[in-house]
Amino acid sequence: MEPIRVMIVDDHAVVRSGLAAFLLAYSDLELVAEADSGHTALALCEEQMPDVILMDLVMPEMDGAATTRAIKARYPQIQVVALTSFREDELVQGALQAGAIGYLLKNISANQLADAIRAAHAGRPTLDPEATRVLMEAARKPAEIHFDLTPREQEVLALVTHGANNGEIAAKLRISQSTVKYHVSSILAKLGASSRTEAAMLAVQHRLVP
Repeated sequence: MEPIRVMIVDDHAVVRSGLAAFLLAYSDLELVAEADSGHTALALCEEQMPDVILMDLVMPEMDGAATTRAIKARYPQIQVVALTSFREDELVQGALQAGAIGYLLKNISANQLADAIRAAHAGRPTLDPEATRVLMEAARKPAEIHFDLTPREQEVLALVTHGANNGEIAAKLRISQSTVKYHVSSILAKLGASSRTEAAMLAVQHRLVP
């Protein structure tokens, strides 16, 4: 079988050298390119067409997530494994949403990394336990609901939530009561509420007002 063609993307020369040396120990893995930036990685993809990319996430100008997204848009067959020193939730989500098939920390063993490259080439994800935790927590969170309230409707809803009547709202916002009635009707329709009380409850539940 042909060896798996691997490209390393990292802005630190020492890291690239270490990863390059690691790849030499495996006959089924072949280093075909190294890039010190996202822009260089994009150019090298067209020239070398690697099978798997080991992608650093924290790089200047064009970070790993942006680079991954650009590569997957142009070359969907290339698999990207995020390889980083950081565990932040935003990095995990950013990398996976950009299309990375794996997320690993740089302290993993050489054999684990080799297995992750092979898995990526076969289309199987490999995730650090921390990345798995982030995905599980994200799955448990309720989806955000957007009601598309205008800034004025948000102001009116805040006052409704505090128990203000139409006259008090009109005086507070310096608008006519007929305008207040229009906004209240629009708010009820957007929230799917049948009353001001239900609208106030939804506003608190979904944190639509301060």
